[in-house]
Amino acid sequence: MKKIVRQLFFISILAIQQLCSFAQDTSHLRISLITCGPGAPGDELYTTFGHTGIRVKDSSTVTDYVYNYGTFDAFEDNFYLNFIKGRLRYYVEAEDFKDFAEYYQASNRSITEQVLNLTAAEKISVQLFLNNNIKIANRYYKYDFCFDNCTTRVRDIIKKNHDSAFTQKPVMPSGSTFRQAIYFCLNRNDQQWSKLGIDILLGKPCDAVMTPEQMDFLPENLMKSLDSADHPFVLAENKIYTAAKPDYHDSLFSPVVVFSILLIAIVLLDLSKNRLAKMFLQGFDGWLFFVTGLLGILLIFMWFGTDHAMTKYNYNLLWAWPTHFLASFFINSKKNWIKKYLLITAVGLVIVLLSWFFLPQHLNSSLMVICLLLLFRSISKYMAF
Repeated sequence: MKKIVRQLFFISILAIQQLCSFAQDTSHLRISLITCGPGAPGDELYTTFGHTGIRVKDSSTVTDYVYNYGTFDAFEDNFYLNFIKGRLRYYVEAEDFKDFAEYYQASNRSITEQVLNLTAAEKISVQLFLNNNIKIANRYYKYDFCFDNCTTRVRDIIKKNHDSAFTQKPVMPSGSTFRQAIYFCLNRNDQQWSKLGIDILLGKPCDAVMTPEQMDFLPENLMKSLDSADHPFVLAENKIYTAAKPDYHDSLFSPVVVFSILLIAIVLLDLSKNRLAKMFLQGFDGWLFFVTGLLGILLIFMWFGTDHAMTKYNYNLLWAWPTHFLASFFINSKKNWIKKYLLITAVGLVIVLLSWFFLPQHLNSSLMVICLLLLFRSISKYMAF
């Protein structure tokens, strides 16, 4: 009985403190973090990672806006060039919360609201910052997926306009890397092909261990981070919309399966004495070296020709040699330098395969099959000289 009375006493004290806090809050504002869940399988890739907005509800002006930092203009001059180079301008816009919520509900994406525990002065500060930020002169920023996106922008606004410092706790296992965080999102829908594309384009920096603050580049992580902060940041959490569980099936045609079937088919064709099979292999060899070399050129461009921080120091260049592009036009010739080139390629691929799991960058395991295919064709053509 004493224990129950003591608990009721403390609950009463907390309730009185909250009432006093509300009584002193003359801002008429409610500031919330809005976290939207991932899209369904088959939706655009960017929806896989979720979305973050900051909601400002003002009872004095009867307005209810979501400030969205994930907006871009697809009709902007040089849009695709800027996108490739990592210089795409994103901007913030204020959207009526009703319209915002209807869009995500129609897309079957969950919406979670966390009402933030801010003082009246802090709420006003946040609102003033946001209203100043949506001005034409201030609204644009250069987007970076891991370091400056719709989620990190909201995180920084909350931290800059909050008087008390707070310690963030890790919301992922200790030692987690950026790549593992991206995998966490992609694995929900078994997006093996998307993982392959990301593993090809993103280099060694993607395998850096994240700090607790860096983990917040994903919307779901920021939501968890506020819940676990030392300072009681969240007053209330509301499930505005709960998405229906999407219906999807694991794909049988994962990259490793497709590439393995291709490797087996090429080996069988090579063993054949059929003239058409030999002609096909000559065309295939030119295509294989051409595509691999083209990929190497792309990786060099993404490293040195763009502002993407995560595409630098890419160890996929150990097997995707840009020189293969030039060699592809002579791969079926009997030139002596081609024979030497095939031998160097084979030796290089053996070294890469032996060191695959010891490299400082995670390489997608399905690419081992591609390396084996390149190795097989290099040895086969070398032996045919």
